[in-house]
Amino acid sequence: MLNTALVRLFLPAAAVGFAVVSERRGWGLLNNLHVSPWTAVVTTVLVLDLAIYLQHVMFHSVPVLWRVHRMHHVDLDFDVTTGLRFHPIEIALSLLIKLGAVAALGASAVGVLIFEVLLNATSLFNHGNISLPLQIDRWLRWLVVTPDMHRVHHSIVVQETNSNFGFNLPWWDRLLGTYRAQPAAGHESMTIGIEQFRDPSELRLDHMLTQPLR
Repeated sequence: MLNTALVRLFLPAAAVGFAVVSERRGWGLLNNLHVSPWTAVVTTVLVLDLAIYLQHVMFHSVPVLWRVHRMHHVDLDFDVTTGLRFHPIEIALSLLIKLGAVAALGASAVGVLIFEVLLNATSLFNHGNISLPLQIDRWLRWLVVTPDMHRVHHSIVVQETNSNFGFNLPWWDRLLGTYRAQPAAGHESMTIGIEQFRDPSELRLDHMLTQPLR
């Protein structure tokens, strides 16, 4: 419950509030370029989405950060609860990175609010244990990260885990070479989780919180 409140309520409110402060004090690029409000909103959503993508790649690439992030991947199933499963340390680090991006960009407060609403909605959607018709999924994943696209990221196969990092927009994976269309074993046969942590006891709260130390 506390984890959900932090991820879904406190973080978005903190980011929007910090954007308001940045606008009032004239911090960041957009506040000094005097762009139109709509340009600022669209730029904010796109840049923050890219920042979250890059942060996700970093949490997989840097060993000490992976230790914190892998709690999200230990789940043996793939459903909306997986989208809420983040270590408190990762939540704190994510907030600091996001606030830094907001300040440097001079992000629009409205744009940050829109981004946070989209991020929360798409995180639940793309972690949903649902199967869209193949033709719909093929077209929809050009606009948003679909459950089938993100499910590949939760595969036990390392090369597949290190792909499809996007949450909102699928374009960064396609542009930066981390896109993988389907798991090698197919979605029906793909194994979810991390090979070293297959014991169901790893889903206990105390074991998840001590993940970075083991």
